Amino acid sequence: MNQEQATGHPPRKVGRHPLIERTERATVGQATVENPRMSCQNVAVYYDSKKAISDVTLDIGRNEVIAMIGPSGCGKSTFLRCLNRMNDTIERCVVTGQIFMDGINIYDRDVDVVPLRAQVGMVFQKPNPFPKSIYNNIAYGPRIHGLVQNRDETDELVVSSLKRAGLWSEVKDRLEMPGTSLSGGQQQRLCIARAIAVNPEVILMDEPCSSLDPIATAIIEELIDELKQDYTIAIVTHSMQQASRISQRTAYFHQGNLIEIGPTDQIFLNPLHQLTEDYITGRFG
Repeated sequence: MNQEQATGHPPRKVGRHPLIERTERATVGQATVENPRMSCQNVAVYYDSKKAISDVTLDIGRNEVIAMIGPSGCGKSTFLRCLNRMNDTIERCVVTGQIFMDGINIYDRDVDVVPLRAQVGMVFQKPNPFPKSIYNNIAYGPRIHGLVQNRDETDELVVSSLKRAGLWSEVKDRLEMPGTSLSGGQQQRLCIARAIAVNPEVILMDEPCSSLDPIATAIIEELIDELKQDYTIAIVTHSMQQASRISQRTAYFHQGNLIEIGPTDQIFLNPLHQLTEDYITGRFG
């Protein structure tokens, strides 16, 4: 398989610059952006004594889709979970460094993770609707967070969330049916609608299309493209074609290190690091 077949892009133009050697682990590319939505500084993750993430510094821009790519076990999902403190649920996991949002380090001791996880929502690899009706899958979060005061407000929020997730026309006549009765692609859009309903600012997606067929994947990708107008989206994906289609910036991880970060076109067409080029051309991974 050539580079164009592997990535959907034509081959890199050779000779523009020398590639940084495979042994170099310092991040190359532009890790910072102007006026970031989230700013990560020297973030490291340990499982007991094993270091899973090594001192990652990375800004996540406003109203952008940033894709995190790399081989299995490289740390991209672990890093993603740092962004809303999902790693707190793992007893032997320790996170160091700082992640700022609205000028506040989300790892400060006085930060309440419940509102944080509403502000920075998560869509998981496998659709996980609640064992409730379609309606109550959406209504549950806003009720818990006090975002709605009565049935009319709840109805309005349910409808608007399902519309924004592109699901309303498919479920409007069966809102009392279980969320689990939907197809896989519909369930994933239900989970996106559920995340939207609590008024987040950032949406994290951990391989949201890995269990979906190509048609459902295309629908989710179109939805992501629309949602970036209102949200910041960070997505982990094993599909380089998907990263190239939906993201504006791409971060390449390797063995717990952030190797390279830059505009998606540059990462795929003219990477700076040999490890990045090896991965996107299919030499490993």
